[in-house]
Amino acid sequence: MKRLLLLVVLCSLSLSRCESKVVPYDYSATIECLEIPLKPQYNGGIIVNPDLRDGGSLGWTPFGNAKVDFRKIGNHNFVVARDRKQPYDSVSQKVYLEKGLLYTFSAWLQVSKGKAPVKAVFKKNGEYKHAGSVVAESKCWSMLKGGLTVDESGPAELYFESEDTTVEIWVDSVSLQPFTQEEWNSHHEQSIQKERKRTVKIRAVNSKGEPIPKATISIEQRKLGFPFGCEVEKNILGNKAYQNWFTQRFTVTTFANEMKWYSTEVVRGKEDYSTADAMLRFFKQHGVAVRGHNILWNDPKYQPRWVNSLSGNDLYNAVKRRVFSVVSRYKGQLAGWDVVNENLHFSFFENKMGPKASYNIFKMAQAFDPTTTKFMNEYNTLEESRDSDSSPARYLQKLRELRSIRVCGNISLGIGLESHFKTPNIPYMRSALDTLAATGLPIWLTEVDVEAPPNVQAKYFEQVLREGHAHPQVKGIVTWSGYSPSGCYRMCLTDGNFKNLPTGDVVDKLLHEWGGFRRQTTGVTDADGYFEASLFHGDYDLKIDHPLTNSKASHSFKLTSDVSSSQTQPSSFVFRV
Repeated sequence: MKRLLLLVVLCSLSLSRCESKVVPYDYSATIECLEIPLKPQYNGGIIVNPDLRDGGSLGWTPFGNAKVDFRKIGNHNFVVARDRKQPYDSVSQKVYLEKGLLYTFSAWLQVSKGKAPVKAVFKKNGEYKHAGSVVAESKCWSMLKGGLTVDESGPAELYFESEDTTVEIWVDSVSLQPFTQEEWNSHHEQSIQKERKRTVKIRAVNSKGEPIPKATISIEQRKLGFPFGCEVEKNILGNKAYQNWFTQRFTVTTFANEMKWYSTEVVRGKEDYSTADAMLRFFKQHGVAVRGHNILWNDPKYQPRWVNSLSGNDLYNAVKRRVFSVVSRYKGQLAGWDVVNENLHFSFFENKMGPKASYNIFKMAQAFDPTTTKFMNEYNTLEESRDSDSSPARYLQKLRELRSIRVCGNISLGIGLESHFKTPNIPYMRSALDTLAATGLPIWLTEVDVEAPPNVQAKYFEQVLREGHAHPQVKGIVTWSGYSPSGCYRMCLTDGNFKNLPTGDVVDKLLHEWGGFRRQTTGVTDADGYFEASLFHGDYDLKIDHPLTNSKASHSFKLTSDVSSSQTQPSSFVFRV
């Protein structure tokens, strides 16, 4: 009896919970500003009084020198931080954070006038963990979604921060939900089963249509359905060892430099696409898709030298000629275009051509090639919760502007997230993906790498790839780790002899899991001639062998993510032997 009581006490104290049931992850996010906030996710998780209905001020206290009010409009309760003198003057709640748990955070925020960025911050042992941010508005509620982990267990204080001290910060529907690593991994498995795989039901029949029991089924995945690749440079041309290593693994690539303006037009008016053309031909021959990178780059450091001195109509005409030249040349041949690279962090063209420069460049690209997806491509949207220039909220602001383009119909937009990580904040990464996924646009991780000490680099790299691959709205991943004799950008997958480094071993491990390297599934048909398997999307070769009748057959089939049909129903194939 004492042991039973002890077990009950331990279960009630532990956030890991004794129940075997996994708390499902809520991928939803709201990007519209609503008149009334939605209910807190996970019923608030470990937040006390998350919707301000239980005893008014219960759980909530002032932070800094703010004055705190508890207000009610109709049936809606919320807390307000007013008379703020410092950015951190706010409202707060004390929580206990555990090392090893992954925390998903959300809150609904409003400001008293205009618009103002608001951050959610956890203060712990004198350190400040930024969980996420949103551009809050007056007269409606905006959802902030974020996440964090901690390096050691202990008490912490949640508060909200805004540089605009003239606004009141209104807070409601707050949630902080902890997950164990096992739960987090189970979310991956559930999402992959739903988004990346399909159950296949194969039936073997004879020439009369009668079922063939005990036939041996061998299914080999010929090609991955999920685009997974690596960036390359021109040194892959003529290097057979590199070519073999690359084409055995990847289904998509990006040219690091060879399509960029500073590579194709070193001297004004003298264009040279020969290297890019040769690379494109090679990858077409091997069935590897190519992402276009990039039409223009907004960083002033990466312009052709002759461009820097241009201004006015001269610059506009040069830009228009560049966009027409490269987009029309590769029209219909690319998996997407990065149009104005990194235009949340940099503003070379806006400074020279006015605030609508990027908008007009996207408009030109849409006119010259309406069908190829045009990506914003930006860094730190997933990687760094403190970078307000490229937060999910700022990214969405720019996307809304671009989505208004109407040339040859609606513009075909995509979300490009470079993903140059140091120490990944995986819960924040997932929440940022959730927020951007609410647009319904395709998301690609376009330049994944990790700059970290050798003892953790491969581990972090695997975490990022798994998180990206499992997210329902991520449609492709390219790593920025191609081999170069002069050195990789920040991370290599192989040495100069094309022997895998630890990061390359991560790629191979995941490819084996996801159906790469011609993964095989085998089995035997049942009494009714059926064989059932759960397979990743992709292209397959099938062999059916019935030793009793010495009959054999070979077939091919393709599994895709068919949004028009139910993923819960098996894809059925009937093959004659």
